[in-house]
Amino acid sequence: MPIQWFPGHMASARKKAAEAMAAIDVVIEVTDARLPEASSNPMIGELRRFRNRPCLKLLNKSDLADPAVTRAWMEHYNRQPGVRAVAISAKNAAEVARIPALCKQLAPHRDDGTKPLRMMIMGIPNVGKSTLMNALLKRKVAKVGDEPAVTKHQQTLDLGPGQTLTDTPGMMWPKIEFDADGYMLAASHAIGRNAVIDEEVAAFLGDILIARYPALLAARYKLDAAGLDGPGLVEAVGRKRGCLVKGGGLDLEKAALILLQDYRDGALGRVSLETPETRAEMIAAARAAQTEAEGESDQAPLDDVEE
Repeated sequence: MPIQWFPGHMASARKKAAEAMAAIDVVIEVTDARLPEASSNPMIGELRRFRNRPCLKLLNKSDLADPAVTRAWMEHYNRQPGVRAVAISAKNAAEVARIPALCKQLAPHRDDGTKPLRMMIMGIPNVGKSTLMNALLKRKVAKVGDEPAVTKHQQTLDLGPGQTLTDTPGMMWPKIEFDADGYMLAASHAIGRNAVIDEEVAAFLGDILIARYPALLAARYKLDAAGLDGPGLVEAVGRKRGCLVKGGGLDLEKAALILLQDYRDGALGRVSLETPETRAEMIAAARAAQTEAEGESDQAPLDDVEE
């Protein structure tokens, strides 16, 4: 089932962010390092390109992501014009402290001391924007929570001499084009639970883990994932963790939540859900399927033609 999630307040947030971008110098886009492209809101790219604003793309939660995959993504983004990609953990003070200087490099015209360097943090829900904002300001100014869409209001604060920082609410976009993106976002808790079925999301995550990280599954759950598919892994986790209902059956929802939470917390180890290569393959497959479907719809049904 395709996953879509666009709460009403996000349309207003997009409008306000577009207005504010006219008066800023650098966009700081925060993504989830485990799924940096799936967690990149295409509307942010459209807005900053329209205003011709450079982007510091932060691959946050890099401590939870596969380091080799993160390096590949940084190389991918750093080839794009006007983009500087950096892997960080917003919980690491030393990594966060580098951000203003990196933004200044992207906006050298603000190095004359006449006007402040104006930065704006943007990103989808639950990628760590509020944690980053608080770390940059060294005080709690943004509410932090484990649920998506905690921040709902835009605010601008002084970061230091000659620097301002605008924090924006997490913004999704009206239609997620690729089904896999919806499932990756749901697995990473960027989408509200009311829009997803946990067992389906966990099964999707399970397929990726079996294909790319079977050793992590073996270490965490003491099971052999060979021959299993995503739903089978959820069942196996349920049996290992004693997720039973009255009568001895499996509580698949509970098992799904265990697998999802272990991934979200990093208890499985350092996992990335997409690479530049798998991303390209996924898009190519989706485009091919769309073309095939359009070709079939263009063919007249011969059975309905009268002789």
